Amino acid sequence: MDRRAIRILGIDPGLRRTGWGLIECEGNRLVFVACGSVETNDRDDVAARLVVIHDGLSRVLTDHCPDEAAVEATFVSKDASATLKLGQARGIAMLVPARAGLPVAEYAPNLVKKTIVGAGHSEKSQIRMMIGVLLPKADPRSDDAADALAIAVTHAHHRASARLARMLLAGG
Repeated sequence: MDRRAIRILGIDPGLRRTGWGLIECEGNRLVFVACGSVETNDRDDVAARLVVIHDGLSRVLTDHCPDEAAVEATFVSKDASATLKLGQARGIAMLVPARAGLPVAEYAPNLVKKTIVGAGHSEKSQIRMMIGVLLPKADPRSDDAADALAIAVTHAHHRASARLARMLLAGG
C-alpha cells in the first residue's frame, strides 16, 4: 500500500469544456489541490479546439506535476456526431498525460457516480454536494471541474485494482 502522497489528476473530457481536478491521496486521506476547466470557442473548428484542450491540459501537468491520471470513459449517445467529437476530446485528454509518462485509468460515468454518491444514476448537483463533503476545501466553479474531481476521487478509491489490471494486461 502506498504511503507517500500521490497526486491524481481527474479529467472530464468535453469539446466545449474539459474539466480537470487534482487531489492528493495518502492512504485513505484525500486532499483538494486545484481544479478548473479548459474552455474552447465553439466558433472555432474542431482541430483548433483540440489544440486548446491539449495546450490547457499540458499547462495543468506542468503547473501541478500529477503522478497519475484518470479520465471518464465516453458514453455513446444517439447523436453520432456529438459522440465522435467527445471521443476526439477524450483522445486528447488521454494523450496529454500518457505522453508525460503518467499511467492513465478510465472509469465509466456510472462507476464515478456510484463511487461518489452511492448510486449510478445521480444528478450533477448530488455530485457537487458530495465533492464538498469529501473535499471540503474544493470550490469547483463548473460542473465539469466538479466531475473531474469526482473522477480523481474515484481513481483514488479504485487505483489499486486499476494498477493490478494494468499489470495483468502487461503480463506480470
